[in-house]
Amino acid sequence: MKEEITKVLTMVQEGKLDSDEASELIQALKEKDSTPATIKGSNYLDKMLKIRVMSEEGDKVNVNLPLRLIKVALKTGLSIASAIPESAKYVKDIDVLDVDLILEAIENELSGQIVDVESKKGEKVSVVIE
Repeated sequence: MKEEITKVLTMVQEGKLDSDEASELIQALKEKDSTPATIKGSNYLDKMLKIRVMSEEGDKVNVNLPLRLIKVALKTGLSIASAIPESAKYVKDIDVLDVDLILEAIENELSGQIVDVESKKGEKVSVVIE
């Protein structure tokens, strides 16, 4: 903020701004500086990926995973898998899983229901980011 104020004062010295305009700009800079800074995604990464599975027999599975954990796990897992020669042999469908697409969804702050499946047997699967 000091650099910005210095620029405003320099503009006053150069005659590009009068003192009233400079005062307004400096006040606006101070208000901007006093507003809590939010880094893009900081609140978003505090959200949870919620997986809900309900079977026809009444079994229920509820899994809540922090997006921050998922992001780290996917990046780490992807780098480890890429370092293992022929990793597709060891992990089923690793070659068709688009981890970059999942990471991109997280980076673009996708929210809401991602998956909603109901089988003919009445089993339900729901994946939501909240």
